Amino acid sequence: MKLDDNLQKTYDQYYENDISEWRTLGAIDKVKNIIELAGYENNKIIEIGAGDGSILSMLSEKKFAKEYYAVEISESAIELLKKKKIESVIEITKFDGYKIPYPDKFFDLAILSHVLEHVEYPRLLLRELKRISKKQLIEVPRDYSYGVDKKFKQLISYGHINVYTPTLLRFLLNTESFKIIKDKMSFYSKEIIEYSWKANNKKSGLIFKIKLLMYLILRKLAFIIFPDSRKETMINTYTVLTE
Repeated sequence: MKLDDNLQKTYDQYYENDISEWRTLGAIDKVKNIIELAGYENNKIIEIGAGDGSILSMLSEKKFAKEYYAVEISESAIELLKKKKIESVIEITKFDGYKIPYPDKFFDLAILSHVLEHVEYPRLLLRELKRISKKQLIEVPRDYSYGVDKKFKQLISYGHINVYTPTLLRFLLNTESFKIIKDKMSFYSKEIIEYSWKANNKKSGLIFKIKLLMYLILRKLAFIIFPDSRKETMINTYTVLTE
């Protein structure tokens, strides 16, 4: 099994667009979730679908582990990763999207952050993830909502060909015999929301700041008040630590 040729071509060029600020902002939240759930007791880690290296770079700065490895399908991403010259990165490898070229249980932790929604055959990748690592950190965006099919063009423009909720991801992981140790439901940070609003041509200024503040306050209150079943429809990301 290998990545579809059309998808390979798309991802080879995926990181040529200059949206580094967006990726850096996103990595801040992702790294926070990784550290909160997985802790610092990891000597050797791998990130599958490491992208431009934003996550690995921040983890390295925080001395999260002793050794870092990365596998990636995109040529443009690998070029950016190598240019970063991240401290303690041992190896950066191009792979076919499924077969990860390392022995069984070689890593203390395997990170799969915002990758599963892009994968044609997620079960194949999950099995390989579990084979090479003792523990796994998986994070997905909460893309699913009622009428999600009407957002197809928008989601496919991001390369999202699968949609998840916490419940759907847990079900998938359970069917593949993963044991969930910890999990976390999260919102996008203030900085990401602000960046996104401005990118969508919302004007900045005092009114903008007031609307942003009110949105954040109401979001926090709603999350406290509503039951878990309702919270799942509100969050932006879901993170699990498994073994």
